Amino acid sequence: MKHIRAPKTSARASDRVAIYPGSFDPLTNGHVDIITRGAAIFDRIIVAILHNREKTALFSVDERVEIARRVFAAERKVVVSSFDGLLVDFARQQGAHVIVRGLRAISDFEYEFQMALMNCRLAPDIETVFMMPAESYTYISSRLIREVFALGGPIAGLVPEVVETRMRSKAGDLQP
Repeated sequence: MKHIRAPKTSARASDRVAIYPGSFDPLTNGHVDIITRGAAIFDRIIVAILHNREKTALFSVDERVEIARRVFAAERKVVVSSFDGLLVDFARQQGAHVIVRGLRAISDFEYEFQMALMNCRLAPDIETVFMMPAESYTYISSRLIREVFALGGPIAGLVPEVVETRMRSKAGDLQP
């Protein structure tokens, strides 16, 4: 698998840089909501697309990076990259001191809490901030979007338009 890395951008020591990691397969409007709101809080938010070898992906890492870059092309505070390995190592390489994680429901909390504690142990200087998506997106997950789409259900309004278009182009790959 081709390894993609964004060049380390020149961040001033006073910049508030955050990392929002995930597989983003596909990118949903819940993700977009958190990224957009994160961009209002931080000087820069890096959407860090994980190479996850444990999951069978709909979109390749290259495709997910390209899609996210298209979605956020007009947002100068959003940087899209990919990473492999420990998140805290990537955060340090990028000059980030905050990890943003989304919480949709209580069921997300236990896993996210464990990850936040492990990241804190590995890198006590990096904080984890939890954000909830807008109420209208709390039930949306990438897995659910893939399932609904594969079964012929509508996904308009749940994903960015470019994601829906790309999913339609892969429709044959999604059949159950």
